[in-house]
This record gives sequence, structure tokens and C-alpha cells, in this order.
Amino acid sequence: MNFYNFNPIMLLRHVPFLKDVFYHSITAFGGPQAHLAMMMKTFVTKRPYVSKEELIDYNAFCHLLPGASSTQILTLIGYKRGGIPLAIITLLIWILPACVFMGAFSFLLHYFDRKAMDTDIFKFIPPMAAGFLAYASVLAFQVSIRNTITWIIMIVGAIATYLLFKQPWIFPLLIVLGGVATNISHKRIPQIHQKPKPIKWWNIWLFAFIFLLAGIFSETARKNEWESRKPVNLFENIYRMGSLVFGGGQVLMPLMYEQFSIRPIAPKNQGKEMIRINKEEMYTGMGIVRAVPGPVFAIASFTGGLALKNEGPYMQLLGCLIGTIAIFLPSALLVLFFFPIWNNLKKYAAVYRSQEGIQASVVGIMIASTLFIMHDISLLEGRTISMVNIVVIFSTYLLLHYTRIASPVIVLACLLLGYFL
Repeated sequence: MNFYNFNPIMLLRHVPFLKDVFYHSITAFGGPQAHLAMMMKTFVTKRPYVSKEELIDYNAFCHLLPGASSTQILTLIGYKRGGIPLAIITLLIWILPACVFMGAFSFLLHYFDRKAMDTDIFKFIPPMAAGFLAYASVLAFQVSIRNTITWIIMIVGAIATYLLFKQPWIFPLLIVLGGVATNISHKRIPQIHQKPKPIKWWNIWLFAFIFLLAGIFSETARKNEWESRKPVNLFENIYRMGSLVFGGGQVLMPLMYEQFSIRPIAPKNQGKEMIRINKEEMYTGMGIVRAVPGPVFAIASFTGGLALKNEGPYMQLLGCLIGTIAIFLPSALLVLFFFPIWNNLKKYAAVYRSQEGIQASVVGIMIASTLFIMHDISLLEGRTISMVNIVVIFSTYLLLHYTRIASPVIVLACLLLGYFL
């Protein structure tokens, strides 16, 4: 199904899928690694919208691209089921709850007692996320680890990811090296030459056009000191970050902090009116977005609102909208352009052979992500909280693996546990 022959009436048959996307958007805590595990439960196990192999493939592919990986994976699930129109609707349903909340928070920030926000209601979300990741790792292991070379790739990938988890380049590097490792042998799958399918270039041209135009307008506005230059500069700054950042929200937030809180107060910028966000406000937003379900990239909605808050409420609302569009548009354009090319390339033996190593690398990354999350959870300190954390991890895994209880129910139970304990 493509964009031009889409029948709106056919959208009705996708309502159950879109409802699941919405429930996922308001219960997906824990960042992109935990999001993948929740997708495994919601979109593979509960209702087989995609297979385990397809979801692992989507995850590997999206880690090769800049942008919001969990957002791109969900966009691809929508694309697989209903083409570009359903992909766009899926994207909007996924990002809107978190973006609306973070945008609203930019207006309400000064009405909150910062100490009151340090609530314990979310204290069992990290162990829950570890349980989700363990579940997804087991499922991915069953699909992807089949022989000696995949075992080696998985183990090396897990060790490298754990040691270099905060380095954004490690994920695409491991995926590429895993593909190279299983592509050395030419015996199992002979090369079959096929005529390549035509590529639709409109969205990559649109991506490049927006990137260049935003840069030109932003620099012109800065040099000529346009009165309305802040919205133009804001769009260019955030669109550039969404286009180039690898490693997800954990990399995006330090970039935003440096761009909007550190750079504007450097000595060389004194006397120039630049977009500036108070450090404490930026820290607060970076903390609260981790406790909000949905994409961590929603921090851009908060950042956009704060960037224009001194220009009045309507401009602040515009800033929230600019931040939301500018951060997610590059991810959507890139994934919808490159994924058809990826599918075409998989028909060639060299790329097909690489799939085995790519999927093994993903399993290693997932295992390391599980261990990395558990590293910051109290487990062996002999306190009551440590015992409860262990129970939460194992209970989450067992409920996911052996029951059909939906992910939102488990999330709600962990939130209630944090509230009462």
C-alpha cells in the first residue's frame, strides 16, 4: 500500500493496532532498550503484527541510522501493516503523549516544587525494565543464536557494549562488524544477480532540502539579526541534532545541554542575543523525561518551549511544536527512505549472509543493556529494597514469558508498588 492509493475507510481495520500503539505510548518506560522488549510482548507475542525475526531486523536496521531508534521501529511496524499513511499515523500516536506532556511541563515548570518531583513512584521502573529486557533477550537468542560464529559474535558484542555503553558509535559499529563476520564464507549462499528495483527518492530529497534550507535561513537570520530569528535558529539546531545524533536520547540530551545552556554563555558570545536555557531548568527536564513513558526524544518539546518562553505564551507554544517536528521529522524521512533499499539489498547473498551476524550482534547488545541497567539497581545490598528489586525483575520476566498479561498491566503494577512501598 502506498500513500497515493490509501483508502481512509481501510483505516478502520487498523484500529486495534493503533489502540495497541497508544497503550504502548503511555506505558513504555525505561528508554529505547526497554521499549524494544515491550514491543516484543505487545506487537509479537500478544498480537503477531510482526514476527520476532522482523522485529530484530527492524531494531538492527534502525541502529544503523541516526535519530530515535524506538520511534523508527514503531514507524516500520506501521509501514509494514499499512504503508506510509499508517506509518505516519503510528508515528504521531506514539510521540504525541510524551511530547504534549513535556511541552506542557515547559509552561508549568515554575509551579512545581523540585523536591516534590523526586517521588519514589518510579523506583521499581528500572528493575521492571531489566525484566523486560531479559525477556526480549531470551526471545531474540532463541531466534538468532544457532551456531559457533553467532555465539562468538554475541559474546564479543555483549562485552564490548557493556564496557562502552555510553559511546554512541558502539552500536552501529558492532552491527556492521557482525555482518562482516558472517559474510566471509561464500559457500552457504551463492550470489544471485537480480535487477534492482527502482528507488523512490522524494523523502531523501525532502530531508536534504530541509536540512540545507534550515541551515541557510538560520545563518542568514543570525548574521542579519532578524527580529524573529529565534524560531528559525531553534528549528535548525534541533533538526540538525535529529539528523545526526547516534545513540538515542542519552546522546541527544548532552548535545542539547551544550547547545542551549553552555554555548550561549561562553565569553565569545557575550553581547549577542542567543537561545539560552537555564542550566537548572534543563537538568530538570532531562530528569523528568526519563520518568515519562514514550520516546526520550520528547525532551525536544520541552526544550523548544523553554527556548521561546520569554517571547510570550503563543511563541512558547510554537517553540514546543518546532521542537517536536524538528526532532522527529529526520528520523521518519530517513527510515522510510532507507528501509525499502535495505529490503532490496537483502535479496543479494552478501547482505543476506550478513543478517545472521547482525542479529547475533543485536542479541549481544540486548544482553549488555540488561546487565547495564541492573548495574545501577540495588540487588545485593541486603536491604528490603534489594529483595523487592530482585522479585520485580524475576516476576516481570515470568509474567511476560508464561502469561498473556499485557505490558501496561505490569507497568501499572510497578507504579503502584512504588507508591505504596
